[in-house]
Amino acid sequence: MARTRGYQFDYSKILPEAMYDREAREKKAATIVAVFKDYFKADLKSFSVLDVGCSTGFITNYLSNFFGRVLGIDIDEPAIDFAKRQFGKDNLEFVKSDSQKMEFSENTFDAVICAHIYEHVPDASRLLGEIFRVLKPGGVCYFAAGNRINVMESHYNLPFLSMLPRPLAHIYVRASRKSKFYYEKHLTYWSLKRLVCKFERIDYTKKIIQQPESFEADYMLRPNTHKARLAQLIVKRAYWLCPTFIWLLRKP
Repeated sequence: MARTRGYQFDYSKILPEAMYDREAREKKAATIVAVFKDYFKADLKSFSVLDVGCSTGFITNYLSNFFGRVLGIDIDEPAIDFAKRQFGKDNLEFVKSDSQKMEFSENTFDAVICAHIYEHVPDASRLLGEIFRVLKPGGVCYFAAGNRINVMESHYNLPFLSMLPRPLAHIYVRASRKSKFYYEKHLTYWSLKRLVCKFERIDYTKKIIQQPESFEADYMLRPNTHKARLAQLIVKRAYWLCPTFIWLLRKP
């Protein structure tokens, strides 16, 4: 019998080595800041930011060094409690809240962070609808999204997992003893485009791959390496094969 895909609670307990890795989380945050600086070309201190799926708060805390007001939300109560204990600043707040039904008014935030979150929620289209609603007109969402067409699945490090039909994927993760159920649901490039169709989509994937140092991403793509050259080839010739897409989604 098929299992209902409800909420994925307590994710920080499922993959603690990733969620509590401060150095790795802050490297991702530095890339987010670099992208916003490149796009806005203005002092970010006047901007309000919502970090959706903030987990343990390392990225959110880093962002608070650059933005005027930063709010992190997650349904993961242990992670939110950790963030509240760990970080205390006047312009920083953490709230246990559901991204599927955000408790914010329309047109509240200048920017939203949605980095590798869509595959973890019951309804990705509802998530993007809520992000659209709470963004101010002209505001942007930093959207980092994993590709379903990916040789190595990023959460469980199992080859071809995300490309398998769901019933086979469940069997695969159980057989690997890494999980009882494959919750994450990735989309292809074409499905992601449909998911964000209400927004103006501004691509930063190509810019980051071509200039990793400019976007604090050289920890992922060291210049003049085989990996960097392969990534540049893929983004030029077969963009739909990129393992991760990084877009700014602008609300008209």
